[in-house]
Amino acid sequence: MTDPAPSQPPAPAPERPSDERPLWKRAMPFVVAGLLIVFIFRNLDFAAFIRHLKTVNYPAFLAFVAVFNVANLGADSVATSFVYRKTICPVKTGEFFLIRGASYLPSLLNHHVGQAWLTWYMSRAYKATMWRAAGATLLVYATTFGSLFLFGALALLFDHTQQPWLAPTIGVGTVAGLGYLAVIHVAPPFLAKRQILAPLFDVGVKGHILALALRIPHMIVLFLGSWLPFYFFGVKIPAGAAFAYVPVLMVVQALPITPQGVGTRDVFAYHYFARYAVGGIAEQQAAVAATTLTFAVALTLIQIGFSLMLMRRALSKIRS
Repeated sequence: MTDPAPSQPPAPAPERPSDERPLWKRAMPFVVAGLLIVFIFRNLDFAAFIRHLKTVNYPAFLAFVAVFNVANLGADSVATSFVYRKTICPVKTGEFFLIRGASYLPSLLNHHVGQAWLTWYMSRAYKATMWRAAGATLLVYATTFGSLFLFGALALLFDHTQQPWLAPTIGVGTVAGLGYLAVIHVAPPFLAKRQILAPLFDVGVKGHILALALRIPHMIVLFLGSWLPFYFFGVKIPAGAAFAYVPVLMVVQALPITPQGVGTRDVFAYHYFARYAVGGIAEQQAAVAATTLTFAVALTLIQIGFSLMLMRRALSKIRS
């Protein structure tokens, strides 16, 4: 199905999206997450897992998670508000901080659920068509994945033989990215006139580069927030391996498979990061499992409290 022509008048403000899928489909991500956690615990040394939980400096760890949450939201707001200012409305960064923070509440189910809520909110609050708002979100995705590839490319500076799959992947991504920018530059009418794609062509190549530059600080925060928690549990991942694997971890935990990446993140870290912990295999696996599960619980609790406060303020704006 194609999107409406740009000459059509704006559609009425859309209603809040609702999930009309059968209950079993809505429950499936939670079932998958549970099965993946069971897979992790199936061969886990539970006593070693408990030992790692007991040895953590929780005041320092929780402070780190809280600072990460605020820094992540701030950097995300700077990058994403730029996109919406260029494509939808003159929203200020401070104002968008409130909106983006509220969207982290539905993001607890999955990152893409939060993005869908944000698209709906921007369309409703700023009277943009849903197609236009969705197009702005596509620009956010494009620059986000572009910055992830840049992080992966940095690993080649450390040791291009450590992960043999990395160089071909970066090569394919580079060719695809250059091809994408070429299409943006040419702006073929049959694509540029579609409302959902119009924001991409409106900002042009220069706008993409600026959006990418503003997204990089956000990716740095996400990168550090995905890497450094392991150090609290004695899992010391070297920089070369971190630049190769942490960007992949960031993508894996954003996949629309489980809530908050629970399970998918744990299985990935279990296989790729256990080797960097101390002790035998059982101790190493327990350290990684303790890291990913404790970080998920701490971040979820902090985001719930923070986002609930911002959600009330954000919804009051569109009700007034």
